[in-house]
Amino acid sequence: MEEPKILYLDCFSGISGDMFLGSLLDAGLCLEQLNHILSRLNLTGYQLKVDPVSHYGIKGTGLKVISHEEQPPLRTLKDLENLLEKSSLADSIKVKSLNAFRLLAEAEAKVHGVAPQEIHFHEIGAIDTVVDLVGGTAAIEILNIEQVVSSPIPLGRGFIKIDHGDYPLPAPATAELLTRAEVPVYGTEVKAELVTPTGATLLNVLVDRYGEMPRFSLKALGYGAGEKDLGYPNFLRAWMGVLEDSPISYQETIDLIETNLDDLNPEITGFVMDKLLEAGALDVYYTPIQMKKNRPAVKISVLSLPGQRDKLMQIILRETSTLGCRVIECHKAMLSRLNREVMTPWGTVRVKVAVKDGEVLKFSPEFEDCFSISQREGLPLKEVYHQVEYLYHCQYVEGK
Repeated sequence: MEEPKILYLDCFSGISGDMFLGSLLDAGLCLEQLNHILSRLNLTGYQLKVDPVSHYGIKGTGLKVISHEEQPPLRTLKDLENLLEKSSLADSIKVKSLNAFRLLAEAEAKVHGVAPQEIHFHEIGAIDTVVDLVGGTAAIEILNIEQVVSSPIPLGRGFIKIDHGDYPLPAPATAELLTRAEVPVYGTEVKAELVTPTGATLLNVLVDRYGEMPRFSLKALGYGAGEKDLGYPNFLRAWMGVLEDSPISYQETIDLIETNLDDLNPEITGFVMDKLLEAGALDVYYTPIQMKKNRPAVKISVLSLPGQRDKLMQIILRETSTLGCRVIECHKAMLSRLNREVMTPWGTVRVKVAVKDGEVLKFSPEFEDCFSISQREGLPLKEVYHQVEYLYHCQYVEGK
């Protein structure tokens, strides 16, 4: 059996559906295999056009979905669900693709203030978007990619013209999708759409975590070309390889911020914890300690990504009585974690999955999703957990 791979997406120029597929084709994805799987959709009236592209001295691969539909039908979410249900795609690809279309519909619905089933897709229901989303999930299966990691995502400035007029970038549906997945983003001066709704949907469905490139043995590198000349190489760069043999799957660098307090109102400590977590702290905890002059005190410990450290320290210095903080660089060793979504009668529920060498060691339904269902449906929380665990087995274990 082919060795499971890890994929790192270097999104220095953003991401779209065609850039994603182009980068994987450039890294070795077989076009014939991709076309074969897409043919199981029973969707006609298009072809994939793959060409070599050169931007500012860097060679990559450009992909375009050429539609032969003179007047594309106005597809609804139900139409897309029926298309997938009637297809002969593998269950794992069906589940991810269904999640992708539902996420896109939910994002559009929230923006326009309607129910997801009321959304009439325009560009989103077009044949190129269908192919990009199903093709993206299929490509992960073809290449046997077990884990997807992405860099933070750059956002362009300006406006884009859509059916309802000129909208600020990123487009409203894109912004909603990025928010839903809590994607780390940063602003740029580039006046162009760097992230499309299709690209944001693929981030939601496929990416397991964001951050620096993990340690792995590189096997392939691909460049997926964007359409526009941005004044620099407009590519999505895909690094593909295998994790090195280790008791753990990957490591990342984090900062431990600490300070000792013996004169702070306990009511304020709870407020400070909330502020730190809202600002992006990975974790916050208090430890009872004894300070000089036998004073009982508390030590505040904050785990932070390096890029968040200064912001979190400012909160501690502003909101507490301390005059300074200790910062310790740490190395965090972890099992690979996948983020999956399970379809339930109450909607989709996120599930965290820990894997090692392709084996699922443990999994846990997302508490917030299960709690929301429990409150909304009046069900015991433990019953929701049991149902999600059962459906996870049905969709991801027995469905293989």
